[in-house]
Amino acid sequence: MTERKPPGVPFESWVDKQIHDAQQRGEFDGLTGAGRPLPAELETSYDELWWVKRKMAREGLAMLPPALALRKEAEDALTAAYAAPSERIVRGIITEVNAKIRDMMFKPPPGPPLGKKPYDVEEVVLEWRERRAAAGDGDGDSDV
Repeated sequence: MTERKPPGVPFESWVDKQIHDAQQRGEFDGLTGAGRPLPAELETSYDELWWVKRKMAREGLAMLPPALALRKEAEDALTAAYAAPSERIVRGIITEVNAKIRDMMFKPPPGPPLGKKPYDVEEVVLEWRERRAAAGDGDGDSDV
């Protein structure tokens, strides 16, 4: 524990002396992050949820309103469907995400509107076939 500031000594002088003494004792040697710039988030205004945001970023988590999360999930599902190895998997991916979209359409959650409608499975399968044919993967195996 540090000593009390003596009466009559200016606060800044007393703090400077405390820092100087600690430096002389080597208490600042080998600190984590020494010589590296401060994190950019220290330059922004104070956010009382900074630790929650940092933890979520470290864990790879995101917190979106349900409609926006489903919109992202639907776009990811469409990308996954186009990259799927078989027509059966394409149909499964699209059928699963369509069920979630329909559920949200009929029971709107709080937050912004979804702005998505279910995908046409046949249209996605047709697009999938065209992409495979263009990539030279069209071996005729539709795996229905």
